[in-house]
Amino acid sequence: MSTDPDTILLEAEESMEKAVEYLNHELRGLRTGRASPAMVDSLKVDYYGSPTELKGLASISCPEANQILIKPFDAGSVGAIKEAIQASGLGLNPIVESKQIRLVIPALTSETRAKLVARAKKVAEEQKVALRNVRRDANKHADALKNSAAKHYPEDEIETLKKEIQDLLKKCEDDVDKRTDEKCKEITTV
Repeated sequence: MSTDPDTILLEAEESMEKAVEYLNHELRGLRTGRASPAMVDSLKVDYYGSPTELKGLASISCPEANQILIKPFDAGSVGAIKEAIQASGLGLNPIVESKQIRLVIPALTSETRAKLVARAKKVAEEQKVALRNVRRDANKHADALKNSAAKHYPEDEIETLKKEIQDLLKKCEDDVDKRTDEKCKEITTV
């Protein structure tokens, strides 16, 4: 349990930053009609019984605006990579060419775009809930400082801490909204 206002605020900030970073990771993986290595680089591939991220098994490039080329470091992993892509739910059809895999990114339909926008907003809302949970926990720790037997903290110091926590939440929620709006605009206009 946190023992002073600075530690409580620091821990809250670290947790909120992790939630925003998770959102960024999830948004990078959403299709926009334009090929991007980020669409597949974090896919888990069953590589000799161990789930391994694709970026650790292959070089991933975009030779054309609508194509992703995956060149495995181990040619024996082509089949496992193909299976992982098919099972990913990305709606991509891997084409195996000798020791590499080519993914052609189909143009997005308006229905697909709407689903992607809904997915982006859902992930954003989940992260806002996570941010609010961090605020709640930090406020509980702040309240616990009032009753601390180890050291007495003045009421105004506790209230200042709570205000700082709220300001941090507002900043992070604004960041989530901004990044989500940018991604939604990218999905609908590309």
